[in-house]
Amino acid sequence: MPGPLEGIRILDLTSIYSGPICTSILGDQGADIIKIESPTGDWMRTPAAIQRNGVNGAFAMMNRNKRSIVIDLSEDDGKRVLKKLVTTADVLVENFRPGVMERLGLDYEVLNDINERLIYASINGVGNSGPYSDRRIYDAIIQSISGIGSLQADPKTERPVLINSLICDKVTAMTAAQAISAALVARGRTGVGQRVDVAMLDAALFFLWSDNMLNFTFVGEDFPYTHQQSHANMIRKTGDGYICIMPVQAGEWEGLFGALDLPNLLEDESYHTEDGIDIELLNATLNAVFENFTTDDLVIRLESNQVPFARVNSREEVLSDPQVMAMESLLEFEHPFAGTMRQARPPGRFSETPAGIFRCSPELGEHTREVLDESGYSKEEIDDLRGRKIVR
Repeated sequence: MPGPLEGIRILDLTSIYSGPICTSILGDQGADIIKIESPTGDWMRTPAAIQRNGVNGAFAMMNRNKRSIVIDLSEDDGKRVLKKLVTTADVLVENFRPGVMERLGLDYEVLNDINERLIYASINGVGNSGPYSDRRIYDAIIQSISGIGSLQADPKTERPVLINSLICDKVTAMTAAQAISAALVARGRTGVGQRVDVAMLDAALFFLWSDNMLNFTFVGEDFPYTHQQSHANMIRKTGDGYICIMPVQAGEWEGLFGALDLPNLLEDESYHTEDGIDIELLNATLNAVFENFTTDDLVIRLESNQVPFARVNSREEVLSDPQVMAMESLLEFEHPFAGTMRQARPPGRFSETPAGIFRCSPELGEHTREVLDESGYSKEEIDDLRGRKIVR
């Protein structure tokens, strides 16, 4: 059964992370993603530490459900090929640095004249103007500008710490996929396309604001910044491992103390200061008590007392976690070169139009002839373009 975006054709001029993840989400949902690559291909094709038979694991995840066509956009004939593809496309997505598409003569105004129904989505680091717009921007740069590094700082040393994941790339990708879908809905009402701009910095600030930036919400009123309790305190060492707890409501704290055979320490005056609960003393007491129990024992105690908790999985243990297995959150499939592969399933689950892995990541230029044939090129025209290395 086809996905919810079946029939939507997307020209994907993106590379590296944020753009390809965005288009892979749309591909998982059934859109026909035509990955347009330069003759050298997406840099993520480069064999890395996690690869098999030349297939880069990251590339395979971010570029599943796509077809690959190689066009040399530095040549005028290559630009003409792209423009022909635009006539039947619903969406074009690019994540070049600001100004590149304009220099190529493939900016929104040009392509909108060819196809007024086109959704032209541009993903970039910090927008198209401003003092940082000409810089090379990567995930760590956005983490630093947006305050994520400061948020993660050790409260004792105040040294900023970056999250050990490309979180800004991924948040931007999901934001862009949603924005493109919204633009398609709007086009269904109006019949015309539009330009959609998604900047990593905007996505990161939106991501942070509802909890980490709240003290800056009310303009003109001073709310001093207070260091949030470190999430590191939610992980406790047990007698034989680690467990995570996150009591929030009063009943959950009462359940925690009951599970540990402790009185309600929040009612104990010795744990109070003028500013409220003495968090350091409370954590010291809890840390000492947690080590008196095994992880298995705590699982039973915390669950029976309805305390929010989880074992702290190693990445290897994630694969066999009973909930991950019950939800079938990881899928296995056969890649023609890399063999059996495992990837995360599309997180959006549709009852009538299921998302899925419909095809594995493509080889460079694997579908050039197929896509050009669908676009009305004759065999002779395709052979001529290939002979002149306009397409590969």
